[in-house]
Amino acid sequence: MSELWQGLIKAFELIFSFDPEVMRIAGLSLRISITSVAIASILCLPLGALIHFRSFPGKRLLITVVQTFYSVPTVAVGLFVFVLFSRSGPLGGLNLLFTPTVMVIGQALLIMPIMLGMTISALSGVDRTITDSARSLGASTWQTSLVVMREARFAIMAAVVLGFGRAISEVGLAYMVGGNIRGFTRVLTTAISLETSRGDWAMAFALGIILMVIALAVNLILNWVQQKR
Repeated sequence: MSELWQGLIKAFELIFSFDPEVMRIAGLSLRISITSVAIASILCLPLGALIHFRSFPGKRLLITVVQTFYSVPTVAVGLFVFVLFSRSGPLGGLNLLFTPTVMVIGQALLIMPIMLGMTISALSGVDRTITDSARSLGASTWQTSLVVMREARFAIMAAVVLGFGRAISEVGLAYMVGGNIRGFTRVLTTAISLETSRGDWAMAFALGIILMVIALAVNLILNWVQQKR
């Protein structure tokens, strides 16, 4: 209990003193997670709409496979990205391993199945009469898709929020492809793991509290934007 209390005190000290090291770690965590969510959104939202509105052989199997990847371990994705970008891997010549860039790529790959599957589910939950009405009024396939996506915007926003939550909270992938390099690839989750291994419970608790505060703040902002729209 004393460690938790010390962690709370230390967290507020670090936050309100704008500790440079903590601000750098928190800032990098935010940049990597937000960038990965943006990339995943750009890819998954249109792809989810395409899968939903098109009929093709194996559609149900594809959706099942996507949903299966909801629970893929972060270390499995980390291993895949590590092998892909390692010196002997097919993309090793890009020299991206142990950089923030490859961490963004890894996190985007990690959250894409969640965002894709939830987008498809969100669109499937829209009343069929809305689609029929749009088409009867002469709307094109693209226009109909926009109408349905607008109706499902709250559920789609939930997919984005969930994707961000998974991205900013993962640790296995960040360790494997980022290396936890101080001042370069160290993020909040890897810093928490490091401080815990050192036995600095107060610092680990403080960083954990900061991580939760950031996640809460981002979710509140996204929910506010969602309600305003």
